[in-house]
Amino acid sequence: MTSDVLVVGEVPESVRAAVTGVVKALEQAFNDKDPVALSEQFAERASWSNARGLRQDGRAAIAEFSGPALKSFLRDSYARYDIVKLLELAPGVIAVNVVQTPTDAAGEPVEGLHGATLYVISEQPDGWKIVAGQNTAVDAPAA
Repeated sequence: MTSDVLVVGEVPESVRAAVTGVVKALEQAFNDKDPVALSEQFAERASWSNARGLRQDGRAAIAEFSGPALKSFLRDSYARYDIVKLLELAPGVIAVNVVQTPTDAAGEPVEGLHGATLYVISEQPDGWKIVAGQNTAVDAPAA
């Protein structure tokens, strides 16, 4: 996590590292086109709305949707996920604002829609997981 991240509330370094790990694991799973690894970043009871406005509820539904999506319309899509803000909502519950930048397979930025994403990540019995999230496709930020 870079120093450009705005942190609001009491977010210990160990929690920052944990939620950053979730976001980076999600990025890696997306770029690897691995629906199982992607869905494992979500809680069993999670709600996720993707950039197309489609909502999936639960880890199983997220995996079920992600598999075909990653192999069809997302097969040539890659992205870098940069955390820009952490907001403590309650102990063990962190809102995470992420900017998604489209890249090529080597990680170099390319033209295309960006993502403005909000994850709510909380401590679960099986570790820190996304419990709710929304991804919004946006134009590239002005230079």
